[in-house]
Amino acid sequence: MKLHELGPPEGSKKNKKRKGRGVGSGNGKTAGRGTKGQNSRSGGGVRPGFEGGQMPIHRRLPKRGFTNIFKKYYAIINVSDLERFESGSTVNEAALIQKRIIKGKYDGIKLLGDGEISYPLVVQVNNVSRTAREKIESAGGKVEVV
Repeated sequence: MKLHELGPPEGSKKNKKRKGRGVGSGNGKTAGRGTKGQNSRSGGGVRPGFEGGQMPIHRRLPKRGFTNIFKKYYAIINVSDLERFESGSTVNEAALIQKRIIKGKYDGIKLLGDGEISYPLVVQVNNVSRTAREKIESAGGKVEVV
């Protein structure tokens, strides 16, 4: 078998149905749209969710819940993520973005205590859990809440 002998399996490739190309094609004149009515016209049809004038389901169902527009979204990082930094370095938002630990836009950073660290770091975050603070301070580091 050679490269020029390769081809798709028989029956796997079908030509697109060309509508409105004469009566002899079997799909001419009305092009499979039927006669008259909204859906037969160009640009015809109804918008998504339209139920023929019946009250749509998204208006029939009761609305529940509440969206707090003042909610803050925190980037969550763990103590194990801080292993990428060298001993004695300062870990802040700019450093975390540079090391690609944080991606996207957040209102602040929260440090959680999953993982271990054995060398001192200066960590500047918006929020920190008790276990994370204990682990960093026991390694000789310092946590600053900004």
